[in-house]
Amino acid sequence: MCLIKILCEDRLISSIRTFIAESIGKQYIEYPPFNIEKAFQDSSFSVPIIFVLPGTDPMAILSKFSQTKKKYESMKNISLGKGQGENAEKAIEEAKKRGEWVLLQNCHLAPSFMPRLEKICEILDSKVVKEGLHPSFRLWLTSYSSDSFPSSILQKGIKLTNEPPKGIKSNLIVSYLTDPISDTNFFENHKNLNVLKRLLF
Repeated sequence: MCLIKILCEDRLISSIRTFIAESIGKQYIEYPPFNIEKAFQDSSFSVPIIFVLPGTDPMAILSKFSQTKKKYESMKNISLGKGQGENAEKAIEEAKKRGEWVLLQNCHLAPSFMPRLEKICEILDSKVVKEGLHPSFRLWLTSYSSDSFPSSILQKGIKLTNEPPKGIKSNLIVSYLTDPISDTNFFENHKNLNVLKRLLF
């Protein structure tokens, strides 16, 4: 690899990938498919779930996921910016009693609200408040890397990023794992079933 670095630097990344695959295994160079369900199972009403941007926009994935959990209608979606802090705080206050979901988008655009958000998350984690919280309540956050984003929320929260797949294999795996392809009814009820299966194969 040292020789490749000196003689042909544009081949270095692929040679590193080959070296890792041969030394410790392919699983260390292949990204696992994005799975919001697994992240959700690890979460709780007092632990925020953070989508780290950039990456593909998580809104479509979260909307679809909220439909499967029957939270789409009640989910409050607030895009943070000037003057939205008060609305966000009110939405969290109502949702934690009713067991609804709150999505605060673009936290990096509201640096003045971040200390208040940190306080809210600390309160959610306190023993007294936990007893009064609805177990179905979830706080979802999206943010770019920002100095104003509280480190305590990052340390405590579940962090997700949805990188766009690289290469044909990764793209196909993502396609096969997403609806409607992952739904067996999609195949069995299709009017041109044989053509569809041949095409996918």
